[in-house]
Amino acid sequence: MAFQFVHLEPYSRRPDSKGRSTAFVFDEAARKPIASVHVDDPKPPTTIWGVGVEEVRAMHDAAAELAMTPGARGKLRRIQSSQKTLHTVVASHPYTVDEVRFDRAKLSEVRRWEKLTIDWLRHQYGPALKCVLRHTDEKQWHIHAYVLPTADPELKAAVYHPGIVAKRAVMAEGRRPGEDGKTLNKRSNAAYKAAMREWQDSYHEAVAVPCGLTRLGPARRRLTREEWKAEQSQAKALKNAVDRAEAVRRQGQDYVAKTRAEAAAIKAEAAKLKSSVDRLTGFGGAVRAVVDGIQESRIRAEIRRDFSRDLTAAKAAVEKALTEAAKAKAAHKALEKTAADQRHSLRQQSQRLASAQAEVRRLSSALAAALQEPEPKLGMTP
Repeated sequence: MAFQFVHLEPYSRRPDSKGRSTAFVFDEAARKPIASVHVDDPKPPTTIWGVGVEEVRAMHDAAAELAMTPGARGKLRRIQSSQKTLHTVVASHPYTVDEVRFDRAKLSEVRRWEKLTIDWLRHQYGPALKCVLRHTDEKQWHIHAYVLPTADPELKAAVYHPGIVAKRAVMAEGRRPGEDGKTLNKRSNAAYKAAMREWQDSYHEAVAVPCGLTRLGPARRRLTREEWKAEQSQAKALKNAVDRAEAVRRQGQDYVAKTRAEAAAIKAEAAKLKSSVDRLTGFGGAVRAVVDGIQESRIRAEIRRDFSRDLTAAKAAVEKALTEAAKAKAAHKALEKTAADQRHSLRQQSQRLASAQAEVRRLSSALAAALQEPEPKLGMTP
């Protein structure tokens, strides 16, 4: 066996004809005894990406309780228990668990296969992919993926099944002119198969080819042993070609990175030289260039000789200018602080005046009420 195997299946909370429900799927993944009778020595799974299976179960059950769908008159109602709410994918590697356990080279191969499979799953399902786990208590090396459409308020997992989506699209389109129901059903089944082939082809291109696996096994196509061996050799050759292409790509990237680094260094040196030349514009700039003192530059050496006698005086002039600028800045800050203090004092006085006026109004009203006289108005002479 050296061909790919990847399978998908959606589940609902209501058990199917084989007794499988979302609860059963989670129990089997977690290796609960009631769902693990097919395993001689059940062992806990290993989560290799995302959250654990119990967390996925909790997310699924909570989302299913809240999921609503429009009814006949547009009124929202709870989804039916028969609706598919969980999507799963199983991928198996040709190696057995024992082969991987005792062969470091094969372990390296399945680790690469797992990584490529996870990358493919993430590309297929995006944020809906919640968990990828590995079981090592069965014969074949395999992993399980669990996809949960928590972003969908109706929790429709069937949208992740390409075959179902393609078939429903044809059925929704309806009969074509001169087409009966049987022909429509046949066309929808053909669309289902085509979509599933495309799904398998995408896995083959992204995972199987880099891992040296064929698209299909020999039994389904009734290949002879010689034909099967030839196809395996072809798959291996294709894998080697892909590996060589990847090596060449990495070498090219390294070369490009190295070239870019060298170009950046040259560009930086050119910018540094240009900056130095720009700083030579004017007397003050010439002084800064002299202070920088790049000994390797012939231009800087000439400048140092030309301005060495005036260097001390120029530095003193610069220091004096900096000092005066600092004083001016400090004086400006002091003025700003004084103005701010005055504005604050004015605001406080305004607040006290408003408070006093309010108190006068209150006392005047009280006095007028006590004497049963009209209430005086502020600013009027009694």
